[in-house]
Amino acid sequence: MTFLRNFLKLESASGILLMVAALLAMIVANSPLSDLYQAFLDMPMAVQVGQLKIAKPLLLWINDGLMAIFFFLVGLELKREILDGQLSKIENIVLPAVGAVGGMVIPAAIFLFFAWDDPTGKTGWAIPAATDIAFAMGVLALLGSRIPPSLKMFLVSLAIIDDIGAILIIAMFYTNNISTPPLIVAGLCLLVLWWLNRRKTTELASYILVGVVLWVALLKSGVHATLAGVLLAFFIPMKDTTTGSSPLQDLEHSLHPAVAYVVLPLFAFANAGLRFDAMSFDSLTHPVTLGIMAGLFVGKQLGVFGMCYLLIKAGFSQLPAGVRMPQLYGTSVLCGVGFTMSLFIGSLAFEETGVNMMFDNRVGILTGSLASAVVGYMVLRLTGSKDAATT
Repeated sequence: MTFLRNFLKLESASGILLMVAALLAMIVANSPLSDLYQAFLDMPMAVQVGQLKIAKPLLLWINDGLMAIFFFLVGLELKREILDGQLSKIENIVLPAVGAVGGMVIPAAIFLFFAWDDPTGKTGWAIPAATDIAFAMGVLALLGSRIPPSLKMFLVSLAIIDDIGAILIIAMFYTNNISTPPLIVAGLCLLVLWWLNRRKTTELASYILVGVVLWVALLKSGVHATLAGVLLAFFIPMKDTTTGSSPLQDLEHSLHPAVAYVVLPLFAFANAGLRFDAMSFDSLTHPVTLGIMAGLFVGKQLGVFGMCYLLIKAGFSQLPAGVRMPQLYGTSVLCGVGFTMSLFIGSLAFEETGVNMMFDNRVGILTGSLASAVVGYMVLRLTGSKDAATT
């Protein structure tokens, strides 16, 4: 439980830092420093080894490179939770799993309702399907002891399952122009990782080295490179049979500060720079903007709370200990904070369409996430009690 408490505290701190980074990005993007901000994101960076060259602007190094580290951490958390955590017990999975599925399907359906007649716009159907655990936990942190620990665990479990869904969506729907030779190299990397795990190798440097090659191979293959982080994580040993320690948990613990305090805030700063002078009534009523806003704020609460409510009333599950139905509703609203994952999926959805919808994308995500955060906070504050943490 000490590890879990430290994890929740760290996620909360990261969420608050994310808010600051996003606000700073919008301030800079709308100040005399806006040209410098754009030049910073467009700054070319290249790495070359022999004939192999990777040249990208800084923004894509952040989105494709640093975010691979974030997905690596997500993969480590998924493996730990499935093998030795909340997701290892079926009774702990049912309610958040059903809520997570509803919280992905309904927002996507609402988005398509608005954007169905826009062939390019509807490629962003998965944008409102994501929940940002760091941002949501940051909002919960503001409520302190008013929130029972079981409600926090419900949100964490739901967000983890939500991440699984987002990873599958990225792998299946946002992978284009496959190149076979690099994909073969990626397959060989997976075989090497399997062999290292099979022979119970615990030297993490071996896994990381193969993981870097896997990242480059996927980058060149057309499969999104961030998936290399998730795949690598699944091969990291859970336990060292010689010492009894956990290489996976040690690595997870070491990576948390870097991801929480560097990777995610930098991603937010690079992707949340919304120019207000480009905003108009037409941009606010664009099908993509409306679809994302409605998907996050309306779809998430309908999907998560609606599915959980039906499951509980049907007798297939029950409320988490010490949690009342209004608090479950408030948490469902809070799931509409999509931010990090929504921005990431948005960049994938529109990067190869040839149509610049990043402005509409960002307006919808920031507006829908902000509305969900504020309303979710107010509902939880009004329905919580100061001694909830002890019940």
